[in-house]
Amino acid sequence: MTTPDKSAVTYFIADLHLAQNRPDITACFLSFLKNEAVNAEALYILGDLFEYWIGDDDTSDFIHEIAAALKSLADKNIPIFYIHGNRDFLLGKRYAKMSGMTLLPEVALIDLYGEPVVIMHGDTLCTRDVDYQAFRRKSRSWWWQAIIKSLPLFVRRKIAENYRSQSAAATAIKSQDIMDVTESEVVTCLEQYQSQVLIHGHTHRPDTHQLTANSLPAQRIVLGDWYEQGAWLKVTPQKKELLYNPL
Repeated sequence: MTTPDKSAVTYFIADLHLAQNRPDITACFLSFLKNEAVNAEALYILGDLFEYWIGDDDTSDFIHEIAAALKSLADKNIPIFYIHGNRDFLLGKRYAKMSGMTLLPEVALIDLYGEPVVIMHGDTLCTRDVDYQAFRRKSRSWWWQAIIKSLPLFVRRKIAENYRSQSAAATAIKSQDIMDVTESEVVTCLEQYQSQVLIHGHTHRPDTHQLTANSLPAQRIVLGDWYEQGAWLKVTPQKKELLYNPL
């Protein structure tokens, strides 16, 4: 058995919600790529890199700036893996290629320094949010996406902005418990993949939770959002740390 390199490090991020009207978040992200991720064995982005995604045919300077920064990291032989979030699930192969990212399925099992770890965005775990789950099923269907992608870019942008406003209003009146994960779903997921560690984002509640799965102690690590600070999970062969950096 090969002993893991003690200097090895892998980073996980999610829920940056990058947008042109938040240059502070963008600056923090670009700094993270240059100063932290550049030393990594791999970078995993677990969804909602962008506030919204209207299609790979968006040619704005902002979109290209982010792609160029990611591609610069990938060109240093640092693999970047991407799982779609609930805000950017339309991000496609064209933009992934432009950014040097590898798209992963919505749930993936990875080998993290000899430990099988499940990674995902996390929205599918929030089964008590019935309204959102209904929208999720519709929006992931081929016919809904085909209709949306057929619309002019400016119409898609307007739809995305309206949805963002409606989502914020709906979130404000929902119970916090409804928007958190259903613990039985977490256990089911871990047992399905025969893993003791789950890493996800979506809930914006960074923490490390202890639970039992497969009749053994297990962990659920929740990544932080980037609204008030940069947030990432740093994993080495020795430990897992949730870290933060001011915007």
